Amino acid sequence: MTTTDVITRTASDGIVTLTFDDPASAANTMTPAFRAAFGQAVADLEADADLRGVILTSAKKSFFAGGDLTSLIKVNPDDVTEFHAEVTEMLGYLRRLERLGKPVVTALNGAAMGGGLEIALATHHRVALRGVTVAFPEVSLGLLPGGGGIVRSVRILGLQKAIELILDGRTLAADAAQKLGLIDELADSPEELGAAAVAWIEANPAAAQPWDVKGHKIPGPDAETLGNALSGAVHLRTKGAPYPAPQAVVSAAVEGSRVGFDAAQLIETRYFLSLAAGQVAKNMIQGKFLDLRAVAAGAGRPKVGETAPVATLAVIGAGMMGAGIAYQAAKNGISVRLKDVDEAAAERGKDYSRKLVAKGIDRGQLSAEKGQALLDRITVVTDYAAFEGADAVIEAVFEDPALKSQTFRDAEPHLPGALLATNTSTLPISELAAAVQRREDFVGMHFFSPVDRMPLLEIVVGAESSPEAVARAFDLGVALGKTNIVVNDKRGFFTSRVITKFTDEALAMLGEGISAASIEQAGLQAGYPAPPLQLSDELTITLPHKVRMETKAAALAAGEEWVVHPGEPVMARMIEEFGRFGRTSGGAFYEFENGKRTRLWPGLEEHFRKPGYEIPFTDIVERMLFAETIEALRTFDEGVMTSIPDANVGSLLGIGFPGWTGGVINYVNGYAGGLEGFVARATELAERYGDRFQVPAAIVALSETSDRFELS
Repeated sequence: MTTTDVITRTASDGIVTLTFDDPASAANTMTPAFRAAFGQAVADLEADADLRGVILTSAKKSFFAGGDLTSLIKVNPDDVTEFHAEVTEMLGYLRRLERLGKPVVTALNGAAMGGGLEIALATHHRVALRGVTVAFPEVSLGLLPGGGGIVRSVRILGLQKAIELILDGRTLAADAAQKLGLIDELADSPEELGAAAVAWIEANPAAAQPWDVKGHKIPGPDAETLGNALSGAVHLRTKGAPYPAPQAVVSAAVEGSRVGFDAAQLIETRYFLSLAAGQVAKNMIQGKFLDLRAVAAGAGRPKVGETAPVATLAVIGAGMMGAGIAYQAAKNGISVRLKDVDEAAAERGKDYSRKLVAKGIDRGQLSAEKGQALLDRITVVTDYAAFEGADAVIEAVFEDPALKSQTFRDAEPHLPGALLATNTSTLPISELAAAVQRREDFVGMHFFSPVDRMPLLEIVVGAESSPEAVARAFDLGVALGKTNIVVNDKRGFFTSRVITKFTDEALAMLGEGISAASIEQAGLQAGYPAPPLQLSDELTITLPHKVRMETKAAALAAGEEWVVHPGEPVMARMIEEFGRFGRTSGGAFYEFENGKRTRLWPGLEEHFRKPGYEIPFTDIVERMLFAETIEALRTFDEGVMTSIPDANVGSLLGIGFPGWTGGVINYVNGYAGGLEGFVARATELAERYGDRFQVPAAIVALSETSDRFELS
């Protein structure tokens, strides 16, 4: 047996097993050390006169996790030549491996993501344990598979199936991957996995890749038939937003299908390098991988040691939020006591879980036994005395300070020692805490609707919240399967404040006389999941109007100046003059028929449009992006937000800030000219459209000495 730093080589009867096992990491990735070790391993195989076959496998829980993103994010146009040499070197090793003239098998004992799947596709046969997953997730990070993944998947699956697989980035279970053609054989145990690999080698001594056999043709329709349709499908998918990776995938696949294998690899590499050196990939890697990893690792959690797990959770309010929290808790093994004003109301809340369980059983995602066990963990109660023994309580009643305060006065005596949490999207936690005795145990836990699908949880630290209580809330959020960000208390917190500026700016532009259709199109081309007026209809405009009035009253009561946002009069007119409130009441900015959105309300053109009034389309796009981002910067300036990863992840997962930006702060730092360029553009927007685009003075000062927004 010989051992390198990251690959172990063993041999038995002429069959060599290469086991990937990077000692410096929990997962194998495409590091320089791995690349060097792999190159040496291939050279040793080529020199082995007794070689009969090769098996690739892993000593980790996963097979291979893909590229080293911490290194990849540093690639820029100035050093792309060096990076090109590294990519080409690894492609050469894989090409030499599949042309050894001996059978090479991948024994997938764990997940093969990105580069891991590319390595597997460079072998002649792939055996996988049942339960293993594979995927090409690169597009979600602004990249494409650059290790031969496009070239080989096209030649295995055909153009359309390969492109759909890569663009979707979906994770496939082993059986689904076998049906598609990425995996050849399944095994039920590690022993069976190894035996199957050896058996295939014995039965196929002269194995070769199909594309290296004369006469091979790519399956399915050719590029001339599919090319234009696939490009059109990408445009529909991205809706004009600045995502270069999807179109690059289609171009690399289509162009590569017209030439030989080696030329196709050159094409794939050029597209890969252009993406890797570009800003969008850097934004997305930082926000969707590095920042998300930091947040998931608990960067925002107070360093107070372990907390006792929540075995029993009390939930007050069985409406949509409370019902969703109850389901999410029960789904994750936590017993729930769900309370509402009477048993019928509480049972309606449990019905939400019943419906989701029934759907899961129908789809084969959940067994009847596990579904019933989930429902059995939810107990409907009508008396606060039933909360005795609960480890935590989450109040999810209507957004009324008086109601929330009375709820805690009634509940707290039955919850000695329990974590006390309120679910609110805007109400100041420190004010609500006045109603409880143990204010040090009181925190905000802002869930997003629907709770079972939205991944984010915003934990709000009140003036008297203890670090222990915040840690307990954080750990409960993790137990509920949530990604947690931690913010300090001020009305609207972080997410509600920021997303409001998106819709506010759209209303302001509508009030100026800009076409509603142009505003919506700009929202799509900016990369938002839903354009602003459509989003406003989905959320209804009465609640944000009510919240705005409450915020205004609170500000005036505190002796603060209230600056009227130009979107306010538009919202007021929609409600008070036209009686249009949102989707639930027949529509506001859109019309609905039988609950389905049909078209923009013609009254928008009649009452707001100013014929002939136009502004640059880029301004429409950037006014929405800058409005949200500047508000995010204000939350840092005011001490509400204190973590850049939390801000980026919160904006991506909680409020739909465009994914290509990598989040609000990555948008600032990735803007042309960095922080200085962002401030200059904000100043230009302020001069044209109003002082709301002014960046806080402290951040303007920072831009004079730094090209990035960073915390000291």
